Amino acid sequence: LSETEQNRVVGFVINRFRGDIKLLEDGLHWLEEKTGKPVLAVLPYLKNLQLDAEDGISSELASASVDKEETGENISRINTKVLVLPHISNHTDFEALQLHPQINLQYVGDHAEAGESLEGADLVILPGSKNVRSDLNWMRAGGYDKQIEKHLRYGGKVLGICGGFQMLGQSIADPSALEGDAGVSEGLGILELHTELQPDKVLRQVKGNLAIGEGGEVIGYEIHCGESTGEALINPLLYLDEVPEGAVSEDGSIAGTYVHGLFDQSSALIDMIAWAGSENLEPFDRGLLRDQDLERLADCIEASMHWEKFDEVTGLDMARKLRTSDKKEALA
Repeated sequence: LSETEQNRVVGFVINRFRGDIKLLEDGLHWLEEKTGKPVLAVLPYLKNLQLDAEDGISSELASASVDKEETGENISRINTKVLVLPHISNHTDFEALQLHPQINLQYVGDHAEAGESLEGADLVILPGSKNVRSDLNWMRAGGYDKQIEKHLRYGGKVLGICGGFQMLGQSIADPSALEGDAGVSEGLGILELHTELQPDKVLRQVKGNLAIGEGGEVIGYEIHCGESTGEALINPLLYLDEVPEGAVSEDGSIAGTYVHGLFDQSSALIDMIAWAGSENLEPFDRGLLRDQDLERLADCIEASMHWEKFDEVTGLDMARKLRTSDKKEALA
């Protein structure tokens, strides 16, 4: 690091440590002597801590279905496959599915060998994409467009989210060359929908209810630069503050939405999986689980941090605040 960068470092936190802390002590002393910066904490590895991955599909989540099967806990009633596009985005949309004990979720296509199959899925999901037209070309090159057609012929369900929703339509136009060369790409053609990418990105938090099932609550967000029009929107998937959003095909086999976080609320998860073909799904609140895991991590940090050292380098007086104030207020 340059000298100016070194000056911005006030100390170290060792994270995800396993084993006997005494065996690490010599290394901690060496680090402090070598850098002149204090070690403020050593945080232990927390097993089964499910935090949102920053920018990629968590390896722990990707192997969760295998773990269930190996331990005899795989009681899945519905098979769901997510197509991992080369430019996949907002992959945290699927963590509620991955973590639910009654759902078997598999990621397909991530560095996969040619011919990896969507066969056996009850529900196929096309996720968000940072480059929709390029990922459409990749799908066709891998034969996934034909696999989706076959999946629908055999009675399966298909859900598109954000960029995946755009792919379900007739065309995607990029006149301003936002994601590559300007032009128009043919969509999968299974919804009567046309999309044009625009420079002004939509970025907002949303709340509403599904237009299917029992009208489960949806709390999520939109982040996209496309505007979609077409007859498919006449039959919406959601109502956001009573405004229709998304689409469901006339035969009920295809759905799409711009809303991320569709499965995070338990009631919406139950309704969506019922639409996909599995009744009597047990309630599962991804948002509550996320909050519990964040609290668990916060408790670990509070217990592990050397607050006197922390105060010395930051001047925040945390040691006193934690003794005298409400813990949540102090940590905030």
